[in-house]
Amino acid sequence: MSRLRILVLGWYADPEKVSMPYVTYKHAAALAQLHDVSLVIEPPSEASVRRAKAPFRSIEVVSMSRLERIYAWSLRRIFKYNYDTQILTAFGYPFYLAFEWCAWRQLRRRIFAGEFDVVLRVNPMQPVLPSPFAFFLRKGPIPFVIGPLNGGLPWPPGFRQLENQKEWVSNLRGLYRFLPFARSTYRNSKAIIAASSQTYSEFTAYRDKLFFVPEPGIAASQCVDDLRKPEPGAKLQLIFVGGLVPRKACDIALRAAAPLLRENLAHFTVIGDGPERGRLDELARSLDVEKGVTFAGWVSHADVLKGLRSSDVFLFPSLRDNGAGVVFEALGTGAVPIVADFGGPGDIVLPEVGYRVALTNENDMAAQMEKILWELSRNRERLEQLRRQGMAYVRECLTWEAKAQATTRILRWAVQVGPKPSLPAPKLL
Repeated sequence: MSRLRILVLGWYADPEKVSMPYVTYKHAAALAQLHDVSLVIEPPSEASVRRAKAPFRSIEVVSMSRLERIYAWSLRRIFKYNYDTQILTAFGYPFYLAFEWCAWRQLRRRIFAGEFDVVLRVNPMQPVLPSPFAFFLRKGPIPFVIGPLNGGLPWPPGFRQLENQKEWVSNLRGLYRFLPFARSTYRNSKAIIAASSQTYSEFTAYRDKLFFVPEPGIAASQCVDDLRKPEPGAKLQLIFVGGLVPRKACDIALRAAAPLLRENLAHFTVIGDGPERGRLDELARSLDVEKGVTFAGWVSHADVLKGLRSSDVFLFPSLRDNGAGVVFEALGTGAVPIVADFGGPGDIVLPEVGYRVALTNENDMAAQMEKILWELSRNRERLEQLRRQGMAYVRECLTWEAKAQATTRILRWAVQVGPKPSLPAPKLL
């Protein structure tokens, strides 16, 4: 069996949006290059999915017109398109159950007729949103695989950047285990794919069918050859990319870079915007480094990649980040990352390609990053070595194609046509 017939549950997959809808689509599209993939989506995503023209075997549209209108109205009027709030995840629970129930009713005859080899749920990625499909398929005829799963990252204590961002609903997260289908989802899954060390640690009871595949991915076309030609004595080019919100902790990066900026040994470009912009402007003035900092605001994705390709070091001390998409892009474009050793960035950055600083406190993190920057400014050979190794690491392990290959090995094992894959586990927590 060379090509698998995969039914992918991709609720809200959309190539023209950002974050999880985009990641879901790219993962499904990469699998479609290798297998016969039928993608199950909602009507709002249909037009953009068809415009992208990925080689899907079929696009299965599950319509829930009344519920879709309620969800869209709530997203617009109540949540103000804030996809970052955990309350939205809790709010979406009944809507997702309805989506899978309608998908089952629409496709069950074809499933039992032998049209598919396996069902893979790739979205939602939150472990707290269970899958009725796992229960429906508990006695066959085909296996159910879930993942990548991501989320549930704790809120580190002792950081003022996080004090006002933690939501009350996070204290209730553990209750999801008592919701309908919560236990059957993972008990009846043939394989569970975790995308972070945190999520992996939550499912160690299922270690015999648990696999780690990092999230998200990067297009191979973004992994171009390094064209940098640094001149002797050139400034160290530093960059931060992300929303200027407290948990991204751009202020720690700015404080770490300040000594080099004052000595005119570096330049710091900040791409992104948000409520912290004014405070960061004031911080740059108070540190007497405003001439060495460029606040670029929001720019196009193409300009983000251009900025990363012209930078030496990617400073990203985000204190709580489930994913690591921008870290993938930094590595792929040759900007050596310095990240907090926590969450998605801590899972992705290995000592051979960048630096992880311990999540201790603000002052210590800034001091750790400052020390690394001084070392890199004096040792350009080390910087170039990390750059080369990082770009090779991305090409080999972190592209969408590599992710699809890893997922393929898991799916082949799930349908009993391949050996159990020996995928490395994430770092120990």
